[in-house]
Amino acid sequence: MHMAHSGAWVAATAAVTTVICALRSRHERNHFKIEETVIASPKIRTARTLVFLSDLHDKEFGAGNEELLAAIRKINPDAVLIGGDMMVAKKGKAGLDVTRRLVQGLRNLGRPVYYANGNHEQRLERETEHYGNLYRELLEILQEQGVHYLSDASEELWEDVQISGLNLDTCYYRDIFPARMKTSYIHDHLGQSDARRFQILMVHSPLYHEAYAAWGADLALAGHFHGGTIRLPLLGGVMTPQYQFFLPCCAGTLERDGRVMVVSRGLGTHSINIRLNNYPQLVVVRLIPESGPGSNEKDNL
Repeated sequence: MHMAHSGAWVAATAAVTTVICALRSRHERNHFKIEETVIASPKIRTARTLVFLSDLHDKEFGAGNEELLAAIRKINPDAVLIGGDMMVAKKGKAGLDVTRRLVQGLRNLGRPVYYANGNHEQRLERETEHYGNLYRELLEILQEQGVHYLSDASEELWEDVQISGLNLDTCYYRDIFPARMKTSYIHDHLGQSDARRFQILMVHSPLYHEAYAAWGADLALAGHFHGGTIRLPLLGGVMTPQYQFFLPCCAGTLERDGRVMVVSRGLGTHSINIRLNNYPQLVVVRLIPESGPGSNEKDNL
């Protein structure tokens, strides 16, 4: 009898815990946080503010993403950077309505918008047998809204800042234990970095910071891992959407040889629709001129 009572108590506790976690996850998924980092560099001549969006996956915060757009409007950035995976490229579920509304809203802010691919955009391009003309429609939307599309391309953002968008081969997404990326891969896709200007590299996966830094990225902007789904104190993100566990690069600000990578926790989810201790994130990057030794300040996200 005692065993039966114990089993019932354990089952009831597990059920209550599951409900609490489900409610908490729902709350977190619907409330993004604005978090910023400050980066100082002798290459930067004028202080500027960037907003970085990643991994929206068709999520809307308010009708037409008005809550998200209002937050960006209040920040009043000098440019908006989109790091990919705005939609969900799943068979039978792919669409561009949310992406269209978002970029239309961003255009109304009157700030330049730069868009680089994630694996979902590349899936639309590659798997036309499943997604038809969706990739071509995406390009038309971006062109109509005046968005700078950086598909293995670079542009001068300002006199002192160059921005590039790097596409990653499919093997980098599907391999649980990916091979190390060589710097030559980036050279083949983008050519040389611009050593005269502060070089920003938008690249969806954070796995290859060593290669990004060696190529010359003063700032790499990534996402892809959704913050690790569930975040634990000291241990960080538990699991990526690719079922990689406890990767240290799931989120935050990392530095290698004086070069910085900011990894967004993303704004949406797909397939694994869970967030615990892992709020969606609107990333703000403040670029400032370096005033002297030790002034390269980086606030952890």
